[in-house]
Amino acid sequence: MPAGKNVLGTTLEVCSVSPMTGFFRNGCCETGASDMGLHVVCAEMTEEFLEFSKAQGNDLSTPVEEYEFPGLVPGDRWCVCVARWKEALEAGVAPPVVLEATHMSTVEFVSLEDLQAHAADRSE
Repeated sequence: MPAGKNVLGTTLEVCSVSPMTGFFRNGCCETGASDMGLHVVCAEMTEEFLEFSKAQGNDLSTPVEEYEFPGLVPGDRWCVCVARWKEALEAGVAPPVVLEATHMSTVEFVSLEDLQAHAADRSE
C-alpha cells in the first residue's frame, strides 16, 4: 500500500503495476532522497508525449532489458518526472494525469489547476 498523500489530499493510489512503475518499482509515484528526478506524476502515455520525451533524450518507448523496462505505449500509466511533465505542459503535449495517483509534492512545481485541467478520465 502506498504511503503518503496525493495532490487531492487523499491517500496516494497505485499508478500502475502493469507495467510496474514508480521510482521504487512498487506501482506508486512515491519519492525519496535517492529520486533525483522526482518521479511523482502518474501520467497516461500518449504518442505525443512519448515522442516529446524521446526528443528530450528520455526514450520511454524502447524496451531496456537490463532494467526490466518493457517500453511504454499510449495508454500505459507511468510515474514521470515532474520537470518533464511541466516541460511537456509548456510545449502543449502534457499527457493526462491520474490525480489520485500523483504524489502531493507535485504541486510544489506545477499548479493543481494545471494538473486538474489535464486530469485523466477516471473510468479508464
